[in-house]
Formats: sequence, C-alpha cells, structure tokens
Amino acid sequence: MQATQLRPPTAPASDYDQCVLLRDVTWAEYEARASARGESAVPRLTYDRGTLEIMSPSKNHEHIKKTLARLLEQWALETNKTLEGYGSWTLKDATVERGLEPDECYVLGERDAERPDLAIEVVWTSRLLDKLAVYAALQIPEVWVWEKDALAVHVLREGQYERAARSALLPDVDLPLLARLASYASATRAIAELREILSRG
Repeated sequence: MQATQLRPPTAPASDYDQCVLLRDVTWAEYEARASARGESAVPRLTYDRGTLEIMSPSKNHEHIKKTLARLLEQWALETNKTLEGYGSWTLKDATVERGLEPDECYVLGERDAERPDLAIEVVWTSRLLDKLAVYAALQIPEVWVWEKDALAVHVLREGQYERAARSALLPDVDLPLLARLASYASATRAIAELREILSRG
C-alpha cells in the first residue's frame, strides 16, 4: 500500500486540512476503515477504485462549511423552501467502487431519498483526489464547491458535471452573497445580515 501526504506550507497545523492518500486499497479495506470510524464524520474518507484519501478538516474548514450550512438553511426558512439537511452522510456504491462524505448535503422536499440532491464541498487546502469524479459516479445531481471566497456550481448532465452560473435546484439563491457571508468570522453576524437582506426583498 503506497501513501502520499499533503504537506501544508509553514503555518500552524490547525490552519490546514491534513490529507493522506493511500493507493492499492481494496473496497473491503475501505469499508473496514469506514466501519472502524463509527458514527464520527472525521476523518473523512474518499474512495475511488483503489485510491483512498483520508482527510482531517481544519478548524477553518469546519467553520466555513458550518457557516454555509447555517446560511443556506436560514435562506430556506426565510423563503419557505423545504430543505432537509443530512450533514456528512456516507455515500457509497460498491458497483462503481466509489464512496465519500460531503461536508454538507441536502434533500429537497420531504421524502425518503437514496441519495442527496445537493452536496456542498469546502476546499480549504489543495485536495489529493478529484471528488467531483466520485460525486458523478454516485449520481449526485448538484455539487457546490466553496473555494477562495467563491461558490462554484456543478450540475450533473448525462453523467458529467457542467459549471453553471446558478443552481439548477435552487435558482433563486444568491450564491455570491452566501459565499461572501460565509467568510465572516462570526456566523451569527453573517446570518443576521442575511436575514436583514432577505427582509428587504
């Protein structure tokens, strides 16, 4: 089994995600690691046909993803959208030998879904594995990727993701606004500002 470690720049380790890439990992070994981790969402595991990324998110990563989740959920409340959150739901399919946990994920409407409609990913430190390819194989309709204070929308069409200017699932959401507010040091202040903006129509 070969391993590659992502070494962050010279800075406190808590400021960067810690990533390790293992090669020649069987599906059974991936499932065993996921089972041994239990109900914890950390470390996050991404598996792609023999390659396994193990990632422990930094404090900054977790703050961004949690703030984004709270902002989106507040937006849904204020705009009367039914949005059910499932956090870092483990998504996997042995038939395509892929699996991962999103930072956050959602199902639109009230239904018992086999997979989320929307996943959110935060890129805080460069990744070792292409998670979009894994999401595509798992047939997740839409993925939002936060990176460098911007949100990119990827919509699944004919088995591949296409960049889109806005969400196909939630076309009314102001993504640049959410991305800007997610960078606030205080999530409470970010949500208060969002509520104020939405109240003005």
